[in-house]
Amino acid sequence: MSASGVSFQARPRKARHVALAAAVVLVVVFTVVAALLRNTPTGVYFRLSDQVAMVLLGLLLAGAVLLFTRPRVRALADGVEVRNVLTTRLVPWDLVVRVSFPDGAPWARLELPDDEYIAMMAIQAVDGRYAVEAIRALREVHAQHFPGDTPAPHG
Repeated sequence: MSASGVSFQARPRKARHVALAAAVVLVVVFTVVAALLRNTPTGVYFRLSDQVAMVLLGLLLAGAVLLFTRPRVRALADGVEVRNVLTTRLVPWDLVVRVSFPDGAPWARLELPDDEYIAMMAIQAVDGRYAVEAIRALREVHAQHFPGDTPAPHG
């Protein structure tokens, strides 16, 4: 285990690259549109405040897209921290029944008692081999906390 107490960490790869590229494109497009507002013959008079608002709107949308770079899963000594787009939860190890990646699912999940689960957007199917390695590593950490009585992983 590392000095910070994190024995495993995963973040999505492809989704992060796409989100970063989309955010840059949004800012550039809205900035170009704002620059061209005053020079287009639309019959509407645009002011400097309209141009500034257009750039700010591009920045706001880019910020919303960048939320998709947030997902992360960390295995800590006391549980698994799952940070998705808007929420973060720390699930104690004794509540984690298994770590699974069901066929056809977009991302992995932590299965909890009573057929509940928490989606882990940090381990995504589109990441291919990286996702497989991440799920295996997280299953190993889970097995360390529940040696011998860990249910067989499925999916």
